[in-house]
Amino acid sequence: MSVSLQFKGVSKQYARADLPAVSDIDLRVEQGETLALIGESGSGKSTLLRLASGLEAPDSGEILLGKQTVASNQAWTPPEKRNVGLVFQDGALFPHLDVAANLAYGLARLPKAEQRATVASYLERAGLAGKEKRFPHELSGGERQRLSVARALAPQPSLLLMDEPFGSLDPALRCSLRDEIHTLLRSVGATVVLVTHDPEDALSVADKIAILGNGRIEQFGPPSQVYNAPSCAYCAHIFGPANEVVQEDGSRLWIRPERLELRESPEPNAIQAKVTRIKDVWKHQEVHLEPISPGTEAGQPHWLAYTQSPLPVQEGSTVWVKFRQT
Repeated sequence: MSVSLQFKGVSKQYARADLPAVSDIDLRVEQGETLALIGESGSGKSTLLRLASGLEAPDSGEILLGKQTVASNQAWTPPEKRNVGLVFQDGALFPHLDVAANLAYGLARLPKAEQRATVASYLERAGLAGKEKRFPHELSGGERQRLSVARALAPQPSLLLMDEPFGSLDPALRCSLRDEIHTLLRSVGATVVLVTHDPEDALSVADKIAILGNGRIEQFGPPSQVYNAPSCAYCAHIFGPANEVVQEDGSRLWIRPERLELRESPEPNAIQAKVTRIKDVWKHQEVHLEPISPGTEAGQPHWLAYTQSPLPVQEGSTVWVKFRQT
């Protein structure tokens, strides 16, 4: 598989900043792949997007689009020459143009007949057929964002950069739109870099995830790996609750609450624990636990289990905990 985007030792520090925004970044995005960049505010996500688009220049390192070096000490390709599409949180549609004209905006180089065919194709793909004469203010929030993505895809960019595209939507619409746009991106084989602070966005649509912290990549891999086998506490808690398990050699693992299984009686490799709190949360129970098995390191953190088991767990009772394999 060929590489669409590559960072080689890329660093960037803004004026008056004490620390680099990104430092010595090595990263590859394969053709047709969706990469999600996730991390706390200020971790470097948006800086990487701006560097890829050409809106910022790196202080050191190289950026390649395909086989072409677009940024280095010896080379620089301006944003308009990079064949990169951009989608922002607010969509950035032209309010004075109707849907069809918005879609056609980046197609001026094509013959008129091909422009019309491309617009018709993306109207259909984006679920906007029959609404081509409407203006952006006459569309729903989800329709506007689908139009933004379709407009960015219509000129067939080599890379699509999306900065918090679902951030302004309510949770119900966010979930459905995310699925619709994921289907649209897959249908055209787009290569995508998605910046998000929402773990569900990253886990739902990405082929690979890069977790950024303090301008560095803390962990990189497929969603199942970064979720189920986090490399550190920071990477674990980016995706929600995780139980810190101290092993006999002092090393630490982070286990998701849904991987804790509770037993009423001792079993091999099970750890004894005391139930300190139970909370009903819609389809499951949150069971808070304090490990008390002999040999457990002093000060072992409290654990959290999600369970739907009919096990009669009560606050103050003793249970045995096993870790389910992924």
